[in-house]
Amino acid sequence: MANDDPLRPTEDSRQFFTLPQSPMDSGYYVYGELHKKPARGAYQYASPSMMTAILRLAFEWQAIDKRRFGVGDISLAGGVQTPDHHSHRNGLQVDIRPLRKDGLEEGVTWSDPNYDKEGTEKLIEMFRVFAPVFQIFFNGPDIPFVKKLKNHDNHFHVELRG
Repeated sequence: MANDDPLRPTEDSRQFFTLPQSPMDSGYYVYGELHKKPARGAYQYASPSMMTAILRLAFEWQAIDKRRFGVGDISLAGGVQTPDHHSHRNGLQVDIRPLRKDGLEEGVTWSDPNYDKEGTEKLIEMFRVFAPVFQIFFNGPDIPFVKKLKNHDNHFHVELRG
């Protein structure tokens, strides 16, 4: 079910929908917190192009890797400002966890021994192939077309063209 919170609508005032919350047969899972509690989809209102990109990438990813990738913050309903981000208001930015070698659906930093650089690099490359990527931020070393930005050690930030 896309929305396990009966008080939260699945569509917001921009006519953006929440990302389906981790269907088991998909290539992704969701993660994230809002006000130090599980966000349960509150931070995952996606523009149509972001929704299409994530669902397409998940479909392509599951064909080549049994691990699912983690999808975090996109935007709150209505695109309201939050203290967590300077962006993430227009549904065109998403935070994605780097992949882990052990396949656990948990966070990892690029300096952790469980960080899978090769897998993460492939995932980033697939975003660039299957989505209209404007820029990607991540502090992991030696990944083509990726820029470094403070506080991006445990996730990469993908911004799509509007």
